[in-house]
Amino acid sequence: MSDAAMLSPPASPLVPVHADRAATALLSVEDLSVEFRSMAGTTKAVAGFSMAIAPGRTVALVGESGSGKSVTSQAILGLLPKNGVITSGRILFRDAELGEVDLAAIPRASPQFRSIRGRSIALVFQEPMTAFSPLHTLGDQIGEMAAIHRNASKAEIAELTAETLRLVRFPEPARAMRMYPFELSGGLRQRAMIAMALMCRPPLLIADEPTTALDVTLQAQILKLLKDLQAELGMALLLITHDLGVVANLAEEVVVMHHGRIVESGPVETIFSRPSHPYLVSLMKAVPDFSDAEQRRLKPIREIKIDADVLVKPKASGPKGEPILEAQGLSKSFSLRGDRRLVGRAPARVIRALADVSLTVRRGECLGLVGESGSGKTTLARALMRAVPVDEGSIVLNGDDGPVDLVSADRETMFTVRKRMQYVFQDPFSSLDPRMTVGAILAEPLEIHGVCETGERRERVERLLAAVGLEPSFASRYPHSFSGGQRQRIGIARALALEPEILICDEPVAALDVSVQAQILNLLKDLQRLSGLTYVFITHNLAVVNHIADRIVVMCDGAVVELAPRAELFREPLHPYTKMLIEAVPHADLARPLDFSNLPEVGLIGRRDWAAPFTIARDIPMPQLLEARPGHFVRAANLDFLSDERPPVKPSGTELRT
Repeated sequence: MSDAAMLSPPASPLVPVHADRAATALLSVEDLSVEFRSMAGTTKAVAGFSMAIAPGRTVALVGESGSGKSVTSQAILGLLPKNGVITSGRILFRDAELGEVDLAAIPRASPQFRSIRGRSIALVFQEPMTAFSPLHTLGDQIGEMAAIHRNASKAEIAELTAETLRLVRFPEPARAMRMYPFELSGGLRQRAMIAMALMCRPPLLIADEPTTALDVTLQAQILKLLKDLQAELGMALLLITHDLGVVANLAEEVVVMHHGRIVESGPVETIFSRPSHPYLVSLMKAVPDFSDAEQRRLKPIREIKIDADVLVKPKASGPKGEPILEAQGLSKSFSLRGDRRLVGRAPARVIRALADVSLTVRRGECLGLVGESGSGKTTLARALMRAVPVDEGSIVLNGDDGPVDLVSADRETMFTVRKRMQYVFQDPFSSLDPRMTVGAILAEPLEIHGVCETGERRERVERLLAAVGLEPSFASRYPHSFSGGQRQRIGIARALALEPEILICDEPVAALDVSVQAQILNLLKDLQRLSGLTYVFITHNLAVVNHIADRIVVMCDGAVVELAPRAELFREPLHPYTKMLIEAVPHADLARPLDFSNLPEVGLIGRRDWAAPFTIARDIPMPQLLEARPGHFVRAANLDFLSDERPPVKPSGTELRT
């Protein structure tokens, strides 16, 4: 069967979820079609969509980016842009005050629709940082819902806001009401967004990718919170996501969308045990899982075909497996905002981002860095690039001309080093200049470093595009005209422009859906195999790091707590922090649900209450990294928790040359 035939939508619409109970459904969408009209033409975003949600039920809307999931939620809430038009269908909602209303027939700006939006149907946005105003406190923004829909007094609003923050398990609600969004971590911002949506206790909550950019423990906490709130308030939940692990742990019904149409729907048990549509089967095959014994090749829905002949192999400076980048004893602290001391003896308020970090990157390997948000992964990556200065320690880059200490290197030396080390950023859109064409973006590193003559740059740009599976004609287009996966491939091509030896990839697939994520991961593995690249790969997704890494470094609170070969780490993790990360990963498998009872409290990034011998306390020296098994290091005071048959103890630092 061809790809086009496999992915084509069905000829007739499927039976909607809860069709037999549509008469009693809280929300019933019937044959909905949405178009976007512009001078360039008409784009049909949703075609013949039908779905029903009963009170108190959870329905997951699943599909790739561009499948029409978010457009459907916008149509339900009347938030479509001006050029978005509902061309057919009904959206029937049973409101407690207005009775049954057709939301598709009500003007979006009418008082009737505004009374429903927020009071009876609320939305949790995907990115809470952009959804909140940076100029107003959380208390003002969350309380605004009560001011609009309940006409409450200031005292009543403050009391209801604090009560709602407590409802979403927010630490210190009274203090949080005076804070601004940028002062909170990603997980707390998402809880604040959920609190704002729940101010009026709506019977229907729409959660649009609520956990996409969160690390595994924060994601698990948000999923548990949604599950608890639904049971406590009896509300229905429409969950929009591309993460099948989230669906398996939260949903009761599933609707799968592709190109604006429903291709499969039914109970979650049927969807996972007997998927029938080829698109859903392909979507499941694209999901990485750390339970795989071997590093299998992922099967994306659309494979990226790269031209190996256009790749220029970097000049090898030594045999594979020898140390190429060595870090010893790195420490870094940042001053806290709000330190207004002019004179005084009080110590400065600081956050320790790195604490005595030592590691070695071997030539030709992929070293994975995993940990929660705030664990120090990105600070370490930027320190390795010397994008941020370190307080203590050394970073040595080995090459043909001998070792170079990057901490003490001058500007001229670092300019040369930049050609050997390049960075792939997490957000491909903000890292590409929107005013430059793709060709100009890829040619810029060549021009800065004077790599080739002006006449050769066009040829080099075309070769770079072919190396990441893009057409040479794309050089004349701007970044906004590409999908997220294509923009990330452009970012990788820019990093390859100077033919580096090391790529530092900072969460390169965090914001991508599973099929595009599979494309990028396969591309990185192919480039490594064909060009001999060395990777430092940063991620919070253990399934992703299991797929691509050779060795894995686990970071917590700025320190390395475990370092081991990939298979060894997942087969027998030693540190309780590593075990907690593994247990927090949602599997796309109903037989392996998340253990919500074993999650840490919200807001705790660096836990210092590990049992002995892993205890990290402020009044005692930090334990060393000890070699528990060959190549497997753990930060502990001793190895008494292991069996008697073990190799001799080796202190921290010996792993640099093991």
